Amino acid sequence: MNLWILTEERPKKEVLQMIFEYFAKDQNCGFFGDSIRIIPILNSNKTFAFTYEVIGFKCAKVDRIFIKTVSGSSSFTDFLIFYQDNQPVVTDTPLYAIEETKTDDKESRNTGVYQRCSKFVFIQNFYPQTKLIMLYALQVGQKAEPTETYIFGTRMLLTLGVEILGKVLDPKIFKPFTSIDELIRAKAAMRKAPAGNVPISITKVNDDLIQVSGRLFKSGGLSHDPNIGALSIICAVLRKLGWEGRIVITMHGLAQKHVGSTNKFIQIANVLGIELDGLTVPRATLPKDYWHYEKQGEKLGTIFIHICVENFTTGYSIFENHAGCEKGYFVTPGGDHIALEKYSDRDAYKAGDKDAIVFIPDLVLLDVDETEVITIEGKKYINKQKGIDELNNYDSFDNMYLKVHYPEYKIVRTVVLYGSNNKYVGEVEVGFLLNERGKLVLGIRAPKIFRKAITNLFGYWR
Repeated sequence: MNLWILTEERPKKEVLQMIFEYFAKDQNCGFFGDSIRIIPILNSNKTFAFTYEVIGFKCAKVDRIFIKTVSGSSSFTDFLIFYQDNQPVVTDTPLYAIEETKTDDKESRNTGVYQRCSKFVFIQNFYPQTKLIMLYALQVGQKAEPTETYIFGTRMLLTLGVEILGKVLDPKIFKPFTSIDELIRAKAAMRKAPAGNVPISITKVNDDLIQVSGRLFKSGGLSHDPNIGALSIICAVLRKLGWEGRIVITMHGLAQKHVGSTNKFIQIANVLGIELDGLTVPRATLPKDYWHYEKQGEKLGTIFIHICVENFTTGYSIFENHAGCEKGYFVTPGGDHIALEKYSDRDAYKAGDKDAIVFIPDLVLLDVDETEVITIEGKKYINKQKGIDELNNYDSFDNMYLKVHYPEYKIVRTVVLYGSNNKYVGEVEVGFLLNERGKLVLGIRAPKIFRKAITNLFGYWR
C-alpha cells in the first residue's frame, strides 16, 4: 500500500525521516531512506498535479509515498498519515496524527507544549482510533533540566495516549497521571504565577464540581492560545481519568459577547461539557470535515518553489514563513539558528513608531552558485500588486540579518504567486506564478535559481 502524508506545513526531509523511522518500527519492517528527495509530480502536459512524491525511501510494506497540501477546518494537527492504496478522503481514518514543533521549553514553556495541546483534544472528535504523536524536530539543543510547565504538560499528553518523539524523556519523571487527585497535587506543587497574573489552578470543590482557573481573554476576545491549550487538555485529562461531574473555568476574564459558537475552545467545551463561570456556553456545531485539500492559499506557490529549489538545485532556504505554517529560524552560514526579532527598536515601536517593526518575508533562498540571496513575498494572484508593494518593506530585515550574515551576497527581492488561469505575468517584480491549473509560469526577470529549478524539474520528468 501507499503512504499518504497530508499536511498544512512545508514538508521537511528531516521530519519525514523521523516519520518513516517511526512507521518502520511500528510496522516491524526495515527500510532505507538516507537520501530522500521530494519531487513535484507533473502531468503529461508539464503542469503540476498538486501532489509530491518522496523518492529514495524503500520499505517492503510501502509501494509509494505521496504528499498533498491540505488545510484544517479548525484546530488541525500538522500531519495526517494514511496507509492505503487510494488518495485519502475525509471519511478515511488516518494511521497517525502528528503535531510537529521545533520549539523546546528552552525557548518557550507554553509554545513548546501547551499551545499544541488543544489540537490533540480536538482531533479525537473526528478520528478517535488514530494514534496521536507529538514530534519534536528540534533545531536548538534540548533543555538539560525540563521546566515544571513542560513536565506537567507532557504528563497530560501521555495520559491522553499521545506518544512523544524526538526528545529524551526520563521515564521516572514523564509518566501518565493515574488519578484526578494526583493531577491536582502535581499542579498545586508547581511554582506560583507572578503577582498580577491569573494562575492556572485545579480545585475540587465537592464530589460534583471541579473549578479550573485560567485567563482566556486576550486582544479583545477569546484568543489566549497557550491557556486555551492548557485548559483544554486539563479538562480532557479530567474526563479521561473518570471525572463525570461539572468542570467550571473561573477567572477567565471573558464577557458573554466574547463567546462565539465557532471558537475552537467553545467547540471543545461543548464536547467535554466545560462551563464558563458566569457565562452561558453557546451550543457549537463542529465542522463537518476535519480537513480539505488546499486549492486557494498563497502557500501553494511558495512551498512549490521552495521544494523545487531544494531538490533540483544546490540552493536552499535560510528562512521560511509560509502562510499558515510554523515560522522557521534564520540560518547563518555557520549553521546557527536564530529566532527573528519583532522590532528593530522595541522602545521606539512601543512609543508609537510603527516603522520600527521588522517585516518578515515568506521565504528566503540562498543561491550559492550565483552568490544571490532571494527574498520572497508570497501572495494570491488577486493580491499581486499588494505583494509587489510589500517588497519595499524589507530594509530592516536586510540590515539586521542578510547584510550582517551574508554580506557578499547580492540581495534580490521577488514575488511568488498562486492563482488565476493566467499563463504569463508581465510585472518584473514577479518571479514565479503557479496557476490554478498547475501551469508553471516564470517571470520575465525570474531569479536564475528559479529558472534552473524549473528546467531541471522538466528534465526529470522528460
